Amino acid sequence: MSPWFVRALWMGLLHGAVQTGVAAVAVRSPEAASVRPIALALLVVAALLWGAVDALRGLDGRGMQWFIAALVAGPFAGALGVVGSALLVDQTGQEALWVALTGGAAFTALLVLVPAGAGMLVGGRFAAKEPARD
Repeated sequence: MSPWFVRALWMGLLHGAVQTGVAAVAVRSPEAASVRPIALALLVVAALLWGAVDALRGLDGRGMQWFIAALVAGPFAGALGVVGSALLVDQTGQEALWVALTGGAAFTALLVLVPAGAGMLVGGRFAAKEPARD
């Protein structure tokens, strides 16, 4: 299985689930305003750590792998979030799908790519340092 497919699948599932969870909390408890920033931080940390691990492992072509994964995860997460919201939260209809597949997908792609790139940069710095020998 291609590395980009694994990253796209899991990041898309994570983003779609978080989108559905945030919508459910907003519907059931509108005064809980701190859920959205916490969820956003969770998504950023997940991509950041995975990118750093890829750099530490020395994955070949990791930049292109994450680029393709972000492009696939965006629309996948958008569609999954709309379906999850329609089934579990409220009466979300198919009119929300176009917004999720355009603007929402672009935001999700950036929310995957930028932290993963930062993680690869940080992980590459740690991987480049040789341990001190006695």
